Amino acid sequence: MSLQTKTEKSVPLLIILSVIVILFGAAVEIIPLFFMKSTTQPIDGLKPYTALQLTGRDLYVREGCNTCHSQMIRPFRAETERYGHYSLASEFVYDRPFLWGSKRTGPDLHRVGGRYSNEWHRIHLINPRDVVPGSVMPGYPWLAENSVEGSNIAEKMKTLRILGVPYTDEDVAGAADQLKGKTEMDAMIAYLQHMGSTIPAVR
Repeated sequence: MSLQTKTEKSVPLLIILSVIVILFGAAVEIIPLFFMKSTTQPIDGLKPYTALQLTGRDLYVREGCNTCHSQMIRPFRAETERYGHYSLASEFVYDRPFLWGSKRTGPDLHRVGGRYSNEWHRIHLINPRDVVPGSVMPGYPWLAENSVEGSNIAEKMKTLRILGVPYTDEDVAGAADQLKGKTEMDAMIAYLQHMGSTIPAVR
């Protein structure tokens, strides 16, 4: 009986060999990425989120925005003509967790920073149809009513520093001051305006 026949007739052996092949393929594809500067070093101009932007990012996740909006522009002409330069791995080195996504009920937001004014974003978040007729996005008027003062964002910044985000002691100490008098709407807009806006090399 040949090895092929034995393998095909033995379910445990077939499973073991399949797992070995998958692990080998994964190792060949993934391990080199940990040693490539283009995937582990930040692109020139990339800065960590400020306390207000980081708070906005948490709100973005809380409200489920990443369910309908992706943050990854693929390297295809149809994508780059609509959204801008395709996304680079080195733009996401400070993101924990990544919010790439794949569902696009709404447009990709990776390069939305600077495209619209703060007031446009405010109106859009309160009632999207006021600026985008036919939009199916729900409104988020409560963001303008809820304060972010007292947020524990400084502790999150300390944790992110352990994970490699280069926050200084001054950044952490000034976090509470950044949030004084700010609403969740201010934080969300700060996050949206940050997306892709600090990457001059690909704007």
